[in-house]
Amino acid sequence: MARIAGITIPDKKRIEIALAYVYGIGPSTSREILAAAKVNPDTRSDKLAQDEINRLREILEKNYKIEGDLRREIMMNVKRLRPIELGPD
Repeated sequence: MARIAGITIPDKKRIEIALAYVYGIGPSTSREILAAAKVNPDTRSDKLAQDEINRLREILEKNYKIEGDLRREIMMNVKRLRPIELGPD
């Protein structure tokens, strides 16, 4: 079982689908990440080599805001915009 960004990605799924279990990664982002890491999207997540997992992890950490950082940013944006929505007193 591989752990990426603090999330255990499911075994027996194609890595293209398994990456979508990480908050902030969808199908198109998953394909971009796999292309950058030079990993075949049809590879099952339990068949990934350690160096492939490390490349994926490195790309995610450097280029994408995911999981806790993304949740925190969204929460702060909502807090910032909430007074604007309510309007003046």
